[in-house]
Order: sequence, then structure tokens, then C-alpha cells
Amino acid sequence: MKFAYRFSGLLGTVYRRGNLSFTRDGSGLVSPVGNRISLFDLKNNKCETLPLATRHNIVCVGLSPDGSLAILVDEEGAALLVSLVGKSVIHHFHFHKPVHSVSFSPDGKKFVITKDNVALMYHAPGKKREFNAFVLDKTYYGPYDETTCIDWTDDSKCFAVGSKDMSTWVFGAERWANLIYYSLGGHKDVIVACFFEENSLDLYTVSQDGALCVWQCDTELDGLKPMPPKEARKKNKIKEDEEFLEESKGEEIHGKAHPNEQEIREKVKYSRIAKYFFNKEGDFNNLTSAAYHKKTHLLVTGFASGVFHLHELPDFNLIHSLSISDQRIASISINCTGDWIAFGCSGLGQLLVWEWQSESYVLKQQGHFNSMVSLAYSPDGQYIVTGGEDGKVKVWNTSSSFCFVTFTDHTSGVTAVTFTSSGYVILSASLDGTVRAFDLHRYRNFRTFTSPRPSQFSCLAVDSSGEIVSAGSQDSFEIYIWSMQSGRLLDVLAGHEGPISSLSFNPVKCVLASASWDKTVKLWDMLDSWRTKETLMLNSDVLVVVFRPDGKELAVASLNGQITFWDHENAVQVGSIEGRHDLQMGRKELDKITAKQSAKGKSFTTLCYSADGQSILAGGLSKFVCIYNVKEQILMKKFEISCNLSLDAMEEYLDRRKMTEFGSMALIDEGAGDEDGVAIPLPGVKRGDMSYRRFKPEIRVTCLRFSPTGRSWAATTTEGLLIYSLDSGLIFDPFELDIDVTPSNIRKTLHQKEYAMAIIMALKLNEKKLIQEVIEAVPSDEVEVVCSSLPDLYVEKVLEFLASAFEISCHLEFYLIWAHKLLMLHGQKLKTRSQKLLPVIQFLQKSIQRHFEDVSKLCEWNIYNIKYALAISQQRGMKRLAETSVDEEESESDNSLHLYDNC
Repeated sequence: MKFAYRFSGLLGTVYRRGNLSFTRDGSGLVSPVGNRISLFDLKNNKCETLPLATRHNIVCVGLSPDGSLAILVDEEGAALLVSLVGKSVIHHFHFHKPVHSVSFSPDGKKFVITKDNVALMYHAPGKKREFNAFVLDKTYYGPYDETTCIDWTDDSKCFAVGSKDMSTWVFGAERWANLIYYSLGGHKDVIVACFFEENSLDLYTVSQDGALCVWQCDTELDGLKPMPPKEARKKNKIKEDEEFLEESKGEEIHGKAHPNEQEIREKVKYSRIAKYFFNKEGDFNNLTSAAYHKKTHLLVTGFASGVFHLHELPDFNLIHSLSISDQRIASISINCTGDWIAFGCSGLGQLLVWEWQSESYVLKQQGHFNSMVSLAYSPDGQYIVTGGEDGKVKVWNTSSSFCFVTFTDHTSGVTAVTFTSSGYVILSASLDGTVRAFDLHRYRNFRTFTSPRPSQFSCLAVDSSGEIVSAGSQDSFEIYIWSMQSGRLLDVLAGHEGPISSLSFNPVKCVLASASWDKTVKLWDMLDSWRTKETLMLNSDVLVVVFRPDGKELAVASLNGQITFWDHENAVQVGSIEGRHDLQMGRKELDKITAKQSAKGKSFTTLCYSADGQSILAGGLSKFVCIYNVKEQILMKKFEISCNLSLDAMEEYLDRRKMTEFGSMALIDEGAGDEDGVAIPLPGVKRGDMSYRRFKPEIRVTCLRFSPTGRSWAATTTEGLLIYSLDSGLIFDPFELDIDVTPSNIRKTLHQKEYAMAIIMALKLNEKKLIQEVIEAVPSDEVEVVCSSLPDLYVEKVLEFLASAFEISCHLEFYLIWAHKLLMLHGQKLKTRSQKLLPVIQFLQKSIQRHFEDVSKLCEWNIYNIKYALAISQQRGMKRLAETSVDEEESESDNSLHLYDNC
């Protein structure tokens, strides 16, 4: 078992907060998701989360004009310079204050950030190597309150900054003789956005109360005059002096809201030529976001009620007005062509891309409104189903990272989800007292299982045949058994004296294990009149129980932090792991006791065996996921699932800077108004007070599952659904290597056409590219001979390679020949080791199934097009026949008339 797992994707959350940005070509979208960013490829329908993270939630993202760089700024003002090509962090920087917006100039040479009441202009990092990527050029003062938005002119000569003091400021990127700064008023509320017209200094400003001001400038962009030589020389002298300082502070430009007549003489002047209002009389609706496309003159505005308007400027003609949600629209972005508009709603975690001309969705994704509680992989590992506290059941595609179906039948939180062995039926248990079965062919709820008395179901299990469904109740302490085929209640298993916390079916035998808070695990034989087969006694309340994939071992996690392993056939404990200290709990802001003391009462709440059964994953109320070796009973590795300090219980020790003589600063509710403003948490509340203005979600792992292919594992956490994949490129892992196995010797053997020996040598070296080179060099007519001469030990290795090659290679038919010949020639021998080889076979099946679906869709489309072309050609042929027959009839009638005339 290798442990080179790395973060590979974030599902279940598509948008949190911050600004959305389209890529340069307009087909990609960058969305901030917590402290990470996701790239949505809208043409190929794929999503990728970059393997980098900030220390707090991201609030603004700036993309360079060429699309190669991005600046990510978090809540505390810490910035990352990221390469979107290499998908890595290039530079760290800290602005020391919260940043409201960041924007690159269109020529890519400068970028401006707004913080407090100032705008800071930096030299943008170039393509050459630099000691400091962020060099401050100028600091612009002017607004009295916090700055909110930025926009540049097309030639990068000037930029505009909006402020909460209801003013908009136009600044010159260089010191122009006739424009250094200019202040615009005219609004009665906070400026939400400001936009320059194309190739002009004319400006549009939009405020929160739904007012739009149109400003006309008396000067064109070409009319900006450079500084006189004397003043330019002074400026250069200041710069030379600054070079001797340790850190260049840049030039400072101080704007005045009311300059005197001498200062405005021969300067650029603005005049307001129109003012429009979005809100009708008596209808007050806060404008929350806006975007403008300069080429098409399209203004898109979003409101707190979830409504958005499309207007054509400068005439303010309404194109259409639609509602996409009942939540506040937090961010809007338009792509370079002006066809697609992206909307982000932070309240619901909703992300939409709308094609306004055809009035259709390009992308419509939404995560779980509340936290995810459970997950399950499909048998082929291609899909993941998740259940959340919002009562929704969502199915995600692991290849594209998109949710393709959402079931909303439950009326309360979903507590457990699972797939049946066929992979086409999903079962979910809920606190609303129902267990529902969903069909993935028709996307409908085709069975609903209920109990005689209303019960809240806390756990769920289905047997390997998919015929027996069981659910445990947390209020009546009973287990209910239903038949999948008939939907009838078969039996009610009583015997536990506490809430049922977990259920698990043996994958091989029809035995059900149930765990309860009464400190017991009961084993029920489903074929023997539902009688208790065995009762396992533990020292503490049992939280989770799970069978090993081969069904020979049982793992149990209890409240005292122990994981115990049992031989359930003989009811004997075979091992235990003391895992409480490995959880490494964090201290919440309002905790009165230290993390070390609070960890004594913490335990693992979810367990999962790896596909081969050699390791076990464990997680709980902590930011760590532990992976243990079952045989040695030792900790192999700890995965830190998040470094996001915007979540609670992330740090082991409280920050002394937030401590005062009166207690923690976290106790003060900043928006409490006239009240005393001290938040007192209610006793026993697990998720925090949702009405509290500064609500911080607590980091936790609610469910862990290993993929049946053994290549990845997933965790539902406060951050979302995290997927960790096996990264084979990170490690050199040879297999039975000897001194003669070298790349040159392998190629020499291949040149001599000893294909089987070359494949064995390449597999010993275990270099993926070399194995691919050798296998693809084998002629297709010799594949059967080579497969028959491969030893059994290497057949498994070749199958594993084929499964991974299917995902990236275009030689589909060639690899299918290999897979077919290997399975036909070695099928019987492989069957005897089916338990061990199951992950590899399922990985192969997943890869082939994905190609089958893609090719079948393409074939169906081609068949439809061919039929359509044939139908049109037949129609035209019929039309021509009809025309020729009419022509012949006319000619015959003409001939007969001619003969009659002659007569």
C-alpha cells in the first residue's frame, strides 16, 4: 500500500465569496471556494481545484490580461501570486489590512489594490526573474471612507476608484499635466461599481441604492498631456533618492474633494449628463454587484433579492430582467465576447453561467446549503453521492467534478447514503423518518421505506445483493429491515438499549453488524430468522462499525478514542489502536479549556477500510485524517485537510494578540448595535449559533470513503467534499528490480523483438512512460502471443497499467485488445485471486465504462445526423421526381395541343 496521496479535487462547493473572473479566451471561469480557487472549463464541462490554499477565505482575485498569473488576496490581506500555467505559488506578500478589490491594467504592466481609503499601484511581475515581485509604484489618497471598486481605461493611462463615502475618484496612472486626480459625487449611497466607456474617459458609476450616473469628460484619452520636463526631473530625483532606502515607498498622490480654482485650471473636467434609477417607486432593493462589457455596451446589475437586470448603455434600455435565486447576488462577471454572464450567490453557494442571447444556462451548479454529512462511491468509482443537512441528495461525477442530479424529496437532514451493488440505485436515510431509493436511469424516487411509528433514522446499510435494506433509529433504539423488491417491512430488530449509531453488512455473508450507544455491537444473521448471532461488549459508547472488504474482520470506533479490531466469527478482539492523541484537536475561540484537555473527550466518528483491507482511514472533529496499518496497528500518515483559519478549532493555542484583560476578542459581536455585544454560546450546541453575526463554522470530518478502485479516497468536511488521489509520479517504486534492468537494456530487448521480456523488465523498473513505450511498440497481431507468455504475477501489473492508460491515451482499440486478450487467457487464474484483484478490475471497468459512454453518445449523435441527412436527401429526391413528372405532363400536353393545331 503506497501513501503518496495528494489533494486532487474539491467537490460539493462551487462558490463561497469573492469576485468571479473569466479567463482570457472567455471559455474558463475562476471561482474562489473558501481558501482555494476552482477553474471551470465551460467548453469541455470540467472543473479543477488548484492544489494551493491561502490561510483565510479568499475575498478577491485578480487575473493578468494574458491569463498566466493570478493574485489571490484573503480576508487578512495576505496575497499569493499564482501561476495558472504551472498551478503553483510564485510569491507571498502581505498588505497588512483587508483588501477590497484588485485589478491588473489592460497592458499587464501595473496592478491596483484598494484597502482602507487608499489605492495602491504596484508594478506587475514580469516574465523576467525578479527579487521582489510586488514593487510599490504610487499611493493614491482621496476618499474619506473605504474604497470598494476599480476600473481601468483601455490604454492603461487612468483608473477609477469607487468609495463608501459616495464619491468616485479618477486617477492618472502617470502624472499627467491635465489629470492627476478628479473627484465625482452625485450619489446618495455606497459606490458598488464604476466603469469607463471603451477608449474614452467617459464614466458610469453605480451605487447601492440603485442609481446610475453617466459622466462625460471634455477630454479624449489622446488629449492627456505628459508632465513638463522640470517636474518630471524632480520626480526622477525623488525616485533616485528612494533607491538608497531599504524599501521603496513609492510616490504619494493626495487628492482633494474640493480643489481651488487655480488647481483645476486647464485640467480635465467631468459633467453629469444623465442619472437613471433601477428601483421603481416604493420598491427598495439593494444593488449588490454589477459588471459592464465595453464592446457591446451591456450593463448587468445584481440585487439582494436575487434579481438581475440587463441594460444597454448609454440610453439605459432594459433588455431583460430575471430572477435566478432568492438570495443576494454577490458577484457578476462577463466574458470577453459578451455572450456569457457568470453569477455567484454566496448565501446558497450557487454558481450560474447564463447565455443572455439564447436565454439558456451554460453552467448551473450549487453545493449543499448546510454541511455535508455522508458520502458513498458507486461500485465502479465513477460517481459519488453525498447527503447534507439541507435534505438534499446530490450525485457527482468524479471525472468532471460536476453534480449532474439533485434529489430534493427529503424534508429533513440526510444522515446516510449508499449505492446498491448494481450502481444504479441510491439509498438515503433521513431524520424525516423515511428511507428513499432513487433510480439513476430515470432520476426519480421509486421506493419510500417507512417505519410503523415515526422514527428518526441515523444510519443505513444495504446487503451485497441489494435486496435487504436496513436502517437504525436514534429515538426508538430499533433496527428496521425492508425488502427492496416489494418495499414491505420484513422485521424490526430490538435488543439495543441506546440509539443506533452505525450499521454495516458483511460483504461476503448475510450478516448485519449494528453499533449502539449502549456499549455493544450486535451481529444479526439475516438468514436465521433475524436472530442475534453474537454480542460484542466494549468499554465505551460505540460510534461506528465497519467490515473489512473480505468480510473477515470488523473495526469498531468508540467514544474513548479507541479503534478495536474483531474476529467476528469467534467474537475475539484481535487488535486495538489508541487514536485519541492522533486526532490533535484544535481549540475553539470561545473554549474555556485547552485543546489538550478537550481532546480527552474526543474520538473518531468515521472509519473506512482501504480497497485492499490493509489500511484503515479514521476521522472526526479535527482537521486531520489518520491512516493506520491494520496489521501493525501503527499510524502511517496524517493528512491535514485544511489550513483555513477562517474556520473554528483550527489552531491548538489561542492567539495572544486577540486576548485582552476582559477575555477573548471573539466574544465581542461587532454588529450587535446598542446591546452589550457579548456572545454567550448556548450549552450543548454543536454547530454554533447560526443567528450570531460572526458565525464561524467548526472544522470537522463527517464521513470517509475509499474508492473501490483503490486509487483515491474522499472525505466530507466543513470545506466541502475533498478527494485525495494516488500520485504515482511522486515516487520511484520498482518491483523485483535487479542490476541488469535499465532503460537502455529494456530498449535493446525491445529492438530484438523480445516483447514479453521487455514488458517484464519495464514492469520491474515501474516507470510509467517506459511501460507505455514498450506496450505500444508491440504489434497488434502479436498481442495474444505476448499475453499468453506473461507470468501470472505480471498480468495484474499490466492490467493496472491498462486501467490508468485508458484515462489519458487515445489508442482506445489497441488497449482494448490488450485488456480482452489478458482477461480471456488468464481469466480463470485471476478468478481464484478475485478478492485481491477486485480494486484493479474495478479501476479497469471504470475507465472502459467512461469511454463506452463517450463513444456511444458520439455514435448516437452520428446515427441521428446520418438519418437526418438521408431523410433530407430522400425528401429532395421525391421533390425532384415530382418536378420531373410535372414537367413531363406539361410537355405531353403541349405536344398534344401542337398536334391538334396541325390537324
